[in-house]
Amino acid sequence: MKILVTGGAGFIGSHVCEALVNRGDNVVCVDDFNDYYEPKVKENNIKELMKNSNFKLYRADIRYFNSLNGIFEKETFDRVVHLAARAGVRPSIKNPLLYEEVNVKGTINLLELSRKYKIKNFVFGSSSSVYGINKKVPFSESDEVNDIISPYAATKRAAELMCNVYHRLYGLKITCLRFFTVYGPRGRPDMAPHKFTKLIDEGKEVQVYGTTASKRDYTYIADIVDGIIVAVDKDLPFEIINLGNSKTVELKHLISVIENLVGKKAKIKQLPEQPGDVPLTYADISKARKLLGYAPKASIENGMGLFVEWYKNQKAKEAK
Repeated sequence: MKILVTGGAGFIGSHVCEALVNRGDNVVCVDDFNDYYEPKVKENNIKELMKNSNFKLYRADIRYFNSLNGIFEKETFDRVVHLAARAGVRPSIKNPLLYEEVNVKGTINLLELSRKYKIKNFVFGSSSSVYGINKKVPFSESDEVNDIISPYAATKRAAELMCNVYHRLYGLKITCLRFFTVYGPRGRPDMAPHKFTKLIDEGKEVQVYGTTASKRDYTYIADIVDGIIVAVDKDLPFEIINLGNSKTVELKHLISVIENLVGKKAKIKQLPEQPGDVPLTYADISKARKLLGYAPKASIENGMGLFVEWYKNQKAKEAK
């Protein structure tokens, strides 16, 4: 199969590209290497993939329909995995227009091209942030998602709605996957597991917004990739599916796991809660189990152990 992966040089995207290439698919990656974090991080993510003849890279921005159309015209895709997005709750509050352009308009561009070029299956990377301040736990796909508290979350929900429209109007097969706090090797440098590991290891202050009692459903990258790959192959008509670990971890426990792994104590500075942050995420994954055979395996201790091992290897490489 020939599969387009947007955002394929990012954290989740690069792991998905690897998994697809390793099983023999032809993978075309579209990524704009924007400045949300150092572009060289993404360059490193796909360094090994660039040596593989089944992998091709286009540096392109999903906001621009014509450049995407040129890629669709040139390549004949069977399936699309759409992971490109502007990420992060707090930055979206500062720059909502950019988030709307990339996450909503960019998604519509890809849906329109998938319709035009008769793509067999479209898998969209959504987010647990759409649940906002959800009173009911664990969060289920049937819950109403009307209490969204950040532009980022609103753009992800808007994109889900457009996916539903394209399924209803054109019969496009689409699966929207709501990811819950993904971590692991190559993890985004702005996310707590990576950021806190670096700060604790370097003996720097760890800024904690709100309380260390906040809880997240941390999900290891290999488990997420397993779910995505099955969704790519399944060709479900239209579904929204949670991909999480279905276990909550308090921030203070994450910090203590990191302290044990790096052998240093965290210097914590408590700061007021930030707008857009939610106190809890917790996935009901019964639908994923049923439809995708999804069965997450990694505990936070095991997953962070693998992450810290990767982090130390990267640090050693950079020191050379």
